[in-house]
Amino acid sequence: MQGASKNFIQSLKKQKHENKSLLFLDNVKIIKDAIKDGTINVKYILTSLDVLPFEFDGEVYHVEEHVIEQLANTKTPQKVLCIAYLTQHIVEKPKTNFLVLDTLQDPGNVGTLIRTAKACGFETIFLLDSVNRQNDKLIRSSVGAVFDSKVYEMTKKDFINFARQNKLKLIMTDMNGENVFETEFEDNIGVVVGNEGQGVCDEIASLCYKTIKIPMKEGIESLNAGVSGSIVMYQINKNKI
Repeated sequence: MQGASKNFIQSLKKQKHENKSLLFLDNVKIIKDAIKDGTINVKYILTSLDVLPFEFDGEVYHVEEHVIEQLANTKTPQKVLCIAYLTQHIVEKPKTNFLVLDTLQDPGNVGTLIRTAKACGFETIFLLDSVNRQNDKLIRSSVGAVFDSKVYEMTKKDFINFARQNKLKLIMTDMNGENVFETEFEDNIGVVVGNEGQGVCDEIASLCYKTIKIPMKEGIESLNAGVSGSIVMYQINKNKI
């Protein structure tokens, strides 16, 4: 472990503002999971501790605690800051059930859905023109599940071509669909969750072979995207848990 110079710290502050592809992770559990799963390319680790709470063979710099507080994304960082890039996955046809997020912009919704997908055995997530997976709030709301899943960032156009070429089986929710609690599902299907305000776009809706609904009392038109997607994934997988 070596000390960090003022110039080095100033350089990191500048990179944080200018390089949006860099991650600044300040939660020890999330850092450990990300390193273990090999889903990040670590540049540096900063810490105010004498000894890191996990094993790491790369560059580690000792800094004052206030430096971590200045660079971290949370108000109460855990005295360790990991600066890294996300590694990119090669897009492959899913081998299990999967999740498709169509233009979702709320990082809390996306993080919740990724976490639920992992819990329900949906190992692949397609982010279509949605919030970036390196978004700090997304990472925190997924509790690190974004690092333990295959997350592909694609344009809708690219996904539509990929879905057609690979004959993906997609379903979506709509108030005129079948009752999700009375529907039998095939294996290896993709649940499409649409934009918070506009829903699933027409182009992707046309690829869905089945439409389902979550029955609700009168007066409620729809549920939050994170809630509705989670209910559907749980229902599909409930007999496999």
